Amino acid sequence: MHGGLVTGRFGATMPLIVIALGVLVLFSGAYLGYGRILARLFQLDGRRTTPACRVNDGVDFIPTKPFFLLGQHFSAITAAGPIVGPILACLWFGWGPAILWIVLGAIFIGALHDFSSLVASVRHEGRSVAEIVKLHMGPQAYVGFLLFMWLSLVYVITAFTDLTSTAFLDPELGGGVASASTMYLFLGVVMGVVLRSLRWPLWVTTLVFLPLVGCAIWFGRDVPLTLPTLGAVSPKVLWNWLLLGYCFLASIVPVWLLLQPRGYLGGWFLYCVLAAGCFGLFLGGERAQYPMYIGWVSPEGLTLFPFLFVTIACGACSGFHGIVSSGTTSKQIQHEPDCRPVGYGAMLLEGFVAIIALATVMILKRTDVTAELSPGRIYADGLAQFVSRLGISLTFARTFALLAFTTFIYDTLDVATRLGRHILQELTGWTGWWGRLGATVATLALPVWFVGQTVTDSSGQVIPAWKAFWVLFGSSNQLLAALTLLGLTVWRYRSRQPWLLLGIPMCLMLVMTVWALLLTVWPWLQQALTGHLSLNLEHCVGSLLILLALSLVMRAVYVTYPRKARRELT
Repeated sequence: MHGGLVTGRFGATMPLIVIALGVLVLFSGAYLGYGRILARLFQLDGRRTTPACRVNDGVDFIPTKPFFLLGQHFSAITAAGPIVGPILACLWFGWGPAILWIVLGAIFIGALHDFSSLVASVRHEGRSVAEIVKLHMGPQAYVGFLLFMWLSLVYVITAFTDLTSTAFLDPELGGGVASASTMYLFLGVVMGVVLRSLRWPLWVTTLVFLPLVGCAIWFGRDVPLTLPTLGAVSPKVLWNWLLLGYCFLASIVPVWLLLQPRGYLGGWFLYCVLAAGCFGLFLGGERAQYPMYIGWVSPEGLTLFPFLFVTIACGACSGFHGIVSSGTTSKQIQHEPDCRPVGYGAMLLEGFVAIIALATVMILKRTDVTAELSPGRIYADGLAQFVSRLGISLTFARTFALLAFTTFIYDTLDVATRLGRHILQELTGWTGWWGRLGATVATLALPVWFVGQTVTDSSGQVIPAWKAFWVLFGSSNQLLAALTLLGLTVWRYRSRQPWLLLGIPMCLMLVMTVWALLLTVWPWLQQALTGHLSLNLEHCVGSLLILLALSLVMRAVYVTYPRKARRELT
């Protein structure tokens, strides 16, 4: 059953509506059932004053209505992960294993992780997960966790910047996505100024700016934005550097100017994508044609266990979500009960985004040439096929879908950079304007270097940087989720609150992600043991992540050991 040899027909030609209805029922039941159970176990109380209301500094701490915040949070956590990951997993292993992990992982691990991170931060004055770890596991664990978070964010920024520039250079659309994306960002800034200065009601602002986003998509095709080759610097590298320049600006400006309005517009935009996907799933009459199960080993030589989990990544669980929940979202929660729709509900929505991405592969035959394209293009073509039954132009639909794809990434790129800046400021104590500038520059330094390099695979062929980083990104991201659950488990344990509901998922994630990282860096470690060590920055960082994770696990065991738990942490 080596990769690609098992192509059984079980599950093939199944109507997508059957699969979609099953997933929708499970997600709805989880939100109404398990979500309420979690709200009771965490004792959410609307009478408690939240940090957003207590501080309300107009920069980071801003009480925000749950519907507005849900859109911002959803767009921040829903990056390329729930699109690229499920598509790759389906291409490698078949859609059966992928859909099982997306559904079960999102309900019992991913949404739990996001919700508990958000509640913990709200209960700790809007502090990050790292500071919560410091409080309950000590300063050594705090420094290790901060470093792990920061390195994970560096990988997020690197991989997603390269994915965005790839979409900008789509040969068929010829720069239309780049121009539409630029206009979209400009509209976000204008919307922020209008809301802040003119005090327009939110519903009026929404009615004005949402159609303008549609106009940006339409006119973007007619005014394509392209970049020349400058000496040895390709247009792709130029786009990468420009995108990182945008990340720099977005990291230091107030959240009301860009992060909130762009996130809100992005949230509505993503709702439109969900609607288009739902149309294809429920009314398009499409059937699953791709094999339900392909084999235990992918064509790339990756085994289903553990690489299915780290490949799907954000579609089922993401450590990045915990950073967002405790870094920006917790500072905007107006009432504690809002944590359920924003924290738990947004992850279920992201799970459904992953199902839609999966469906864009499921409708293909194994021999279809579309399956050889990039994940972004597979996603765009699939969505275009879904909505084309409404009489919408395929070209417009593809532009819309690729802009949606880059919107997913934009909303993560600027948030990830801002969070990296927060983490370095926590670690170094840098404050004020110069502190923000210095921490942002330090966060973006490695991505600037990474995206400017030519990356090759084992056969010497040039490949996109995101593809080279994807497994390591997924492993570090999932391991960050495991370590976040570890810190929250210690918090619940030392607070004499039910902790097993966090501890059991933490153990599963920890085993799978350390396993995947070990398999990834093992060839490099073997070279090191034989004295033939070559400098490989990715493998060095991967090895460092494993050591940091093991040190945090040992620290958690130490502080929860009965005789030690009663002592004051030093």
